[in-house]
Amino acid sequence: MDISSEMIHSLLPLFMVTTLQTGTTAVGIVEGLAESVALVVKVFSGTLSDYLGKRKALALFGYSLGALTKPLFAMASGLGLVLTARLLVRVGKGMRGAPRDALVADITPPHMRGAAFGLRQSLDTVGAFLGPLLAVALMLLWADDFRAVFWVAVVPGLMAVALLQFGVQEPASGRIQKGKNPVGLDNLARLGRTYWWVVGIGSVFTLARFSEAFLVLRAQQGGIPVAFVPLVMVAMNLVYALSAYPFGKLADTVSHYKLLMFGLLVLIAADIALASATDWSGVVLGVGLWGLHMGMTQGLLAAMVADHAPADLRGTAYGFFNLACGFAMLAASVLAGFLWDRLGSSFTFYTGALFCAIAILGISLHPVSRTDSKTT
Repeated sequence: MDISSEMIHSLLPLFMVTTLQTGTTAVGIVEGLAESVALVVKVFSGTLSDYLGKRKALALFGYSLGALTKPLFAMASGLGLVLTARLLVRVGKGMRGAPRDALVADITPPHMRGAAFGLRQSLDTVGAFLGPLLAVALMLLWADDFRAVFWVAVVPGLMAVALLQFGVQEPASGRIQKGKNPVGLDNLARLGRTYWWVVGIGSVFTLARFSEAFLVLRAQQGGIPVAFVPLVMVAMNLVYALSAYPFGKLADTVSHYKLLMFGLLVLIAADIALASATDWSGVVLGVGLWGLHMGMTQGLLAAMVADHAPADLRGTAYGFFNLACGFAMLAASVLAGFLWDRLGSSFTFYTGALFCAIAILGISLHPVSRTDSKTT
């Protein structure tokens, strides 16, 4: 599914700006709304998976919706259909995300959760860099025909749905209690203050990291030919894939909060490199650092949610975590698009670095971060 999604995602900002003649602010709005919808939907899918005591059926529905709406991109002649397609695809992602993460947590021993989520992120990202590679090859083969590439992207999406349907069995688990209301006040209270602090950290973290669509646009500014622009996503996801599992495994033995702060420092370095880049080499450096930051932090945040949520409320816990991050992603992406149009790309990335600094300050001042250990 990641191959399918990234074939489109790596080209969509350029398709909107060049073929559909939209502004950069529109790219920010579409990306922000799409990511936010996906994360908001995770609240309902995660809660429903807790209520039903089942994860796979909801994940299968989400993957199917994502695959079956991909043809809309190829047929789009204006911003409206692009936005509709992007939202439907992300609804599908939202439907599958929380149940899938809860399933990973259900079947993983607690002392290996960092490694498990790091491995999951790494394997996800393998598809995320193969997709742009395939997109580059087809763009070269078909003379920058965006729509033809979008049609091809439908095929791996359908393959993913078939694999999930016929190749994955949901293990029986006695830890999930069916038929109870996961969002009742008593259950929300059971999530605890530390879990809600993790939600707050994740939200501020997301404010510092806007949509990766802006990496694609920055690559074009750096003088990279249109057909090769998706390679920036290949570079980012290659670094992401190679680093996610080692850092996930490291998270099982070191302070989660200190590792998050190091990840933010790497993101600051990425923002500065992208803001000051004068040619393609500076862009590649910034994109590589961005991927390293993702590998250090994304699986770690998922493991932290699992550590602080009761087993029978994990779907709900991931849902609320992603709801908060969804609103932050909307704000960050819209702001990034606005700053890009008004003040330029450099100012956009410098603003991202400022949000990173604020996040580091907030984490360092909170008591939980000073008492954190590998068991937190």
